[in-house]
Amino acid sequence: MTMPPKPPRLPLIHRVRRSAWTWPLAALAALVIVFINEAAYDRSTRALAHLADRAAARAQIQHVWRSLLDAETGQRGYLLTGRPDYLPPYEQAVSQVQQSLDWLGAYYAADPEAAAMLAQMAGYTEAKLSELQTTLRLHASGPAAAWRELMLTDIGREKMDGLRESSGRLLMLETRRVEQERRDVLATLRSGRLGVSAMTVLSLLALFIFLRQTLAFDEVQRRHANALLHERDRLEAEATHRTADLTDLARHLQTAREDEKSRLARELHDELGALLTAAKLDAARLKRAIGPLTPEVQARLEHLNTCINGGIGLKRRLIEELRPSSLSNLGLGAALEILTREHAARSEARLSTVLEPVSLSDSAQITVYRLVQEALTNITRHARANAVHVALQPQQHQGRAGAVVQVCDDGCGFDPGVRRGTTHGLMGLRYRVEAEGGEQDFPVAGFCAH
Repeated sequence: MTMPPKPPRLPLIHRVRRSAWTWPLAALAALVIVFINEAAYDRSTRALAHLADRAAARAQIQHVWRSLLDAETGQRGYLLTGRPDYLPPYEQAVSQVQQSLDWLGAYYAADPEAAAMLAQMAGYTEAKLSELQTTLRLHASGPAAAWRELMLTDIGREKMDGLRESSGRLLMLETRRVEQERRDVLATLRSGRLGVSAMTVLSLLALFIFLRQTLAFDEVQRRHANALLHERDRLEAEATHRTADLTDLARHLQTAREDEKSRLARELHDELGALLTAAKLDAARLKRAIGPLTPEVQARLEHLNTCINGGIGLKRRLIEELRPSSLSNLGLGAALEILTREHAARSEARLSTVLEPVSLSDSAQITVYRLVQEALTNITRHARANAVHVALQPQQHQGRAGAVVQVCDDGCGFDPGVRRGTTHGLMGLRYRVEAEGGEQDFPVAGFCAH
């Protein structure tokens, strides 16, 4: 037997040359672009977060100033009018001043320069709040001249000027830092733009190299594809030829097997049947020749007759299993009727049949009989079914007389799509059906006469 030639293989040297620079260059460009984008995004995100924090700090500084003015306005309104409804705005403004100072203290905790300015601003603020509180205390407990004299002094104006100066310097510091971070954001965007542009040019270069190499390989790929197509067609033709040979071989082996079974059945019927019949006749003559029998001899002769009858029954069963006589003498429908009736007698499952006359060849008839016999055996062994139905109906297939055989049960069953370890019986039945030109499916098998 000659082995088929191996299919042609694509030369690896072309693959190596094509991918040696193109793919690493493209991957490097992609990685660099991703790195530049991520770095620019990270720096921009941090800068924007700092800008948001600085905007909040500027708002808190201005909030201290506005809240202190609100507190002074509420205090002056109360002192001038004596109405207590001016005191809640004053107290609320004092509370907001303290909250803003606490927020700024936490924000500038790690910034020594800004923390020093904040400490100076907080000192002026506390001094101003102390001056407002002292004035209110003198108004509540002392003569009017005392709190008026305190209001006419320049202490409050000096504290407010100091607060204005210290908060202004802190705001200027924040403004300078905001400008610096804006410049950093612009520099980051500029560098990211240049990096992306450079990597885009590099990617275009890699794409150009790839396209040039691809055009160079198109002709080689086409030649290899044609060679592979030719080899595939050759292998398919060879597989079809081998399949046909195996089908013919399976048909021949099956025919030879059935012929051998028929020969053995004839040998058993003729030779063994003659021997067993002669033995039974000899036993009967011996019984008559002996005359009066003792109980022991009578028992021996009865045992001998029982053994001979058992041998005759065994011979008949073997002959029926090798080649059912009902199939040759009565036809397929009657043979299946006998087979199903015997199965119903041995099994506890309810069995129903629909057997119609069909026109099939001898080999197709034995195939149908073996199929039903194997199916009933499998149902008894594995299905644990309560009801079984066997149907045989005629059917035309491509203008030829055929038949459809159905063996159905309500047992546990199995998934035919899952490969199992022991499926030689079903596989053998499928090949036998296909050898007769039929098709097998679960639970239907169709046969066409030849």
